[in-house]
Amino acid sequence: MTPTKVYAMKTIAIAFACLVAVPGLADDTPAKTLASSIDVYVFPKDGQDASQQSKDEAGCYDWAVDNTGDDPFDLAKKAENDEEQSAAEMQAAETVGEGAGGRGAVRGAAAGAIIGEIASDDAGEGAAIGAAAGIIHGRREARAARHHASEEAAEQAEARQEATAEDLDNFKKAFSVCLEAKDYLVKY
Repeated sequence: MTPTKVYAMKTIAIAFACLVAVPGLADDTPAKTLASSIDVYVFPKDGQDASQQSKDEAGCYDWAVDNTGDDPFDLAKKAENDEEQSAAEMQAAETVGEGAGGRGAVRGAAAGAIIGEIASDDAGEGAAIGAAAGIIHGRREARAARHHASEEAAEQAEARQEATAEDLDNFKKAFSVCLEAKDYLVKY
């Protein structure tokens, strides 16, 4: 390789490294606006410049927070917490009824011993039959309880998600109304 080619390759490598190392120099994408960060699309109908649009968005954001009582960034944190709570509730629902087979066996054995003693003077056989029936009954009850607890946890999770989504939707409505009053076309 000639010294000129080596020099040219080093120059290109250094230039590329500089472009990659300096943030924003190689990136031609515009900065994300406040509205776009909450998935609201805003178009200036009166030719407002980016600086004016940014000021209007900030003002309308504050106005919407004051009028709805909700901040979308707080709602996002709330949604994360709700998800964690839902996962914990679902995990707790899976443990409902643990040990029910053993408890059912004890109850069934006691009842079977009494019935066996009365019916055939064989408390041991009655206890064994009662224990087996108690295990089956206890496990069925536990399965039903787990199913019920899981359904209840899922319903609560869905209700929390719907409430958060409704709060965010109300915020976006208020934010949009304010921007529309300042001559912007708004869609979300």
